[in-house]
Amino acid sequence: MYVVPPPQRSDPGAGSASGDSRVYQTWKGSNIFFLQGRFIFGPDVRSLGLTILLIVAPVTIFCVFVARRLMDHYSDHLGELIMAVAVVFTVYDLMLLLLTSGRDPGIIPRNTHPPEPEGFDGSTESGAGQTPQLRLPRIKEVEVNGIPVKIKYCDTCMLYRPPRCSHCSICNNCVERFDHHCPWVGQCIGLRNYRFFFMFVFSTTLLCIYVFAFCWVYVRRIMGSEDTTIWRAMIKTPASIVLIVYTFISMWFVGGLTAFHLYLISTNQTTYENFRYRYDRRANPYNKGVADNFKEIFCTSIPESKNDFREKVPREPVLPPRPGGGGFMSPNMGKAVDDIEMGRKTVWGDMGAGGDHFEGQLNNNERQNVKEGELGEVSPDIRTTVDETVDRAGIHPRRSSWGRKSGSWEMSPEVLALAARVGEPNRMGGSSSSGLTNENRQT
Repeated sequence: MYVVPPPQRSDPGAGSASGDSRVYQTWKGSNIFFLQGRFIFGPDVRSLGLTILLIVAPVTIFCVFVARRLMDHYSDHLGELIMAVAVVFTVYDLMLLLLTSGRDPGIIPRNTHPPEPEGFDGSTESGAGQTPQLRLPRIKEVEVNGIPVKIKYCDTCMLYRPPRCSHCSICNNCVERFDHHCPWVGQCIGLRNYRFFFMFVFSTTLLCIYVFAFCWVYVRRIMGSEDTTIWRAMIKTPASIVLIVYTFISMWFVGGLTAFHLYLISTNQTTYENFRYRYDRRANPYNKGVADNFKEIFCTSIPESKNDFREKVPREPVLPPRPGGGGFMSPNMGKAVDDIEMGRKTVWGDMGAGGDHFEGQLNNNERQNVKEGELGEVSPDIRTTVDETVDRAGIHPRRSSWGRKSGSWEMSPEVLALAARVGEPNRMGGSSSSGLTNENRQT
């Protein structure tokens, strides 16, 4: 089973105690921060450098080998305007790229504790010495414009995802109106940056068309001034030929992406919804009509971020014990269940809490009284009881505690202690029953 490794970050406990740590320093997602939390990127932020190179390099070649030559062919500063438009358009495109990749896409803050089940009043009745375990439902239904919509529980963030929200397995965050994770910008595309993403793709398409068109203009100028064929003119300006081929291929990519997102905006869908739910086969609860759908994307104010990454981390208060004495379990507590939406496995945070609680129940005396290999002497029903108890506690054995030596399995001291406690009454019961049998035989 693949387990997502814990993110490398500073010790949150030390930061909480001192009060000097900030949110971006103790962030549990896989994001990368710059300028002390002012910019947030995805873990694949290095791909952003490749994207910038693919934009800046051809424009630089265009300005040096094409636009500069066109300045000699046009008067009244028209040639200078051609170069100025290319430079300004490129700067505008890079700004949209930064607004897309360097801002919060709509991350929903995680809960520190699972939510309580609806209708729970703390008066759950249970037998003596028993602790009720209330399992949260995996899926709930809400109505959106009169149409029922299913929302799912996120085991990582410990919350019910709002409609149109999904958990990104790359950034390890729940994102509102999740569209997709774009590796070219190194960021999730969601509620707060989808507008800039579309404008970036659209402006990149226009920039490709601009460079493509003026490269052909330069070739035509050479043909007219030297009275030669198109092939000889193309040989005299190899930079134009390279740019024509490059921009032609790029236009198919970014132009097709622009057309696809125009369709998504007109029908008020996301890329994730289009590939998963297929609203063309059933009613779309978010479709408001073409005009209102475009207004929602381009004419509404962008909501404020729900995260203040530069805020100091407050000291977490100690929660009082619940009156019912019970606990709430995640729908997938102790199980490696695939995420329904993103195919994600259980992460470190899902299993750590149960392990710490179980380990604290064993005192030092019980650990000392258990000898290595004692579990092998107990009966199979005790082994089953131990396994079921470990599974209910949500504990997974560590590699250091489970290993093969001399052809036998070594158990951790905690599990051995539990086996000893469970096996003791069974042994007593077994001896008593054997004694009664002997008495009956004598009689």
